[in-house]
Amino acid sequence: MTETDVAAVLPLWLEIIVAVLVLGGASLALLGSSGLLRLPTFFERVHAPAIIATLGCWLIMHGTVLYFTVADRSIALHALLIAVFVAITVPIMSIFLMRAALFRARQMGQDVPPSLSQPKAEPPAPGTAFTTPPDAARETPQAPGGA
Repeated sequence: MTETDVAAVLPLWLEIIVAVLVLGGASLALLGSSGLLRLPTFFERVHAPAIIATLGCWLIMHGTVLYFTVADRSIALHALLIAVFVAITVPIMSIFLMRAALFRARQMGQDVPPSLSQPKAEPPAPGTAFTTPPDAARETPQAPGGA
């Protein structure tokens, strides 16, 4: 038999660490998925899996890198690339989904928080008129020493 036919034998302590990391990540992913069923609104449902899935992915990635680095006797970065991709895309996807849902909810007249990008102007107090100062009243600062 060649070396590739034989499964890599890892020390027991390393197998325990890898198992804890992978099972912990899978448990967190399951916990985030249960949030889809238990939480009542879309905005709450999209938040739970986004945060939990990223953490679960990182735990599984650490277990995978540890296992394949020891088994292959060379550093295994392929799992790290996958985890970085997930860590970048999941928050961006969540933001886009939430913004689209907010836009749709506002179009349908539902009770959602107001937009922060377009604050409403406050009306002037009763009895006061809003006037702009005349151009003559605006003074431009001059450099010390005249001219």
